[in-house]
Amino acid sequence: MMETLGEDYTQALRAAYTDSVAATADLVAYWIEKARCLVVEDAKRKVGLVATNMIRGVANRLVMDSLVSTCTIFDAWADEPWVLDGAEIRVSLICFDRTEHALTRLDGLPVVSIHTDLSAGTSDLTRTTVLASNVGIAIRGVEVGGPFDVYGDLARRWLRFPLNPNGMPNSAVLKPAISGRDVAGRRRDRWLIDFSNCSEAEAACYPEIFAHVSQHVRPGKATNRESRTASNWWLHRRSGADLRAAITSLDRFIATILVSKHRFFVWIARGLLPETRLVVIARDDDTAFGILSSSIHTLWTLRICQYHGVGNDPVYTPGTTFETFPFPNGLTPNLPAASYADNPAAQRIAAAARDLVEKRDRWLNPPELIDIVPEVVPGFPDRIVPKNEKAAAILNGRTLTNLYNTRGTPAGTWLDNLHRTLDEAVAAAYGWPADLPDDEVLGRLLALNHARAPQAA
Repeated sequence: MMETLGEDYTQALRAAYTDSVAATADLVAYWIEKARCLVVEDAKRKVGLVATNMIRGVANRLVMDSLVSTCTIFDAWADEPWVLDGAEIRVSLICFDRTEHALTRLDGLPVVSIHTDLSAGTSDLTRTTVLASNVGIAIRGVEVGGPFDVYGDLARRWLRFPLNPNGMPNSAVLKPAISGRDVAGRRRDRWLIDFSNCSEAEAACYPEIFAHVSQHVRPGKATNRESRTASNWWLHRRSGADLRAAITSLDRFIATILVSKHRFFVWIARGLLPETRLVVIARDDDTAFGILSSSIHTLWTLRICQYHGVGNDPVYTPGTTFETFPFPNGLTPNLPAASYADNPAAQRIAAAARDLVEKRDRWLNPPELIDIVPEVVPGFPDRIVPKNEKAAAILNGRTLTNLYNTRGTPAGTWLDNLHRTLDEAVAAAYGWPADLPDDEVLGRLLALNHARAPQAA
């Protein structure tokens, strides 16, 4: 909006609709609100609009709540392919008025009513509540905001340098990076320069690294319209202080890719710095990992999340997908793992989760194809490198994305079996049968979310 309409117009538009459209809403939300007001003024009017499919998301929820409470959506398509100026996008189509309708359709099928996220059914998952037990545990990775990354050869050369004028080694401001791309594929040998919490004078005490940032990062930041980013050019755009505080005492933590076709979770070793396209869950126990990796959690995330891009991939946003998800009683993420260490249900989930991770890791990195190489200085995870070029060629195809593409096929039967065992263990922890229909699972989860609402943040 800023780039297309200009800052003055955008600010004026937001001011005019300050009570009815959230400041974070998409431009199309203003048109929906404007049309809604016209329909409320004249009940004879009918409106049909094409919107981005993000209209279903939380940022636009205020407008959609007003629409559903004052008008009737009598026909809609939640998520359709579209072409605009030659670009493939995804859209929602919404038709509404203020009259009674004998038939309401969603995606061409009759439904009783249409919810604010353009879904139907007995469970309205737009009415979920953030749960206090889940707050502050799922956190986005660090937003770098500039070319702070260097590859392994240069990083290791810097790591071998003698101590700096401040008496500190370069390892204090160099961290091996891990991104969504690394989790989905093979981890690249990338490092991040990380002057977090350093003043400019303190950063300058690492002369070679400071000079590199001055040459490669500073010019691009000088023109940034965000004054904090421009003036603090040696720092990442967002330091990730909440992330660092959450994981500082953990030897490992859980992560998932923010936008991904498949929803899988992985362990990240201490010392790796996760970037912004990863969501970190600050837990180190196998039970939490197993619950998150279950189809029950995946089903919830797919129904409550937003979708992004031409591929229409689901987005795992901490505030909607994680913080609203009701874990089994006694296994909520605010509890220390020690509190349920003797719980048979937790032990069963943990065993299934370990089995999944061990077999999955063995497929990703067969011992006969890799070498484990310690880093040049202590404190960082060991590297996994191919034994030779032939091994490298095989390993290039061994990625989590490729593996999860095999689910539901004969080649993925072993993975399906592992997930089925895990799903049965998690369902048992809820006290549910393992073969409940999806709508029943969602209804029960929503009921749990509502039951815990008095404890919500």
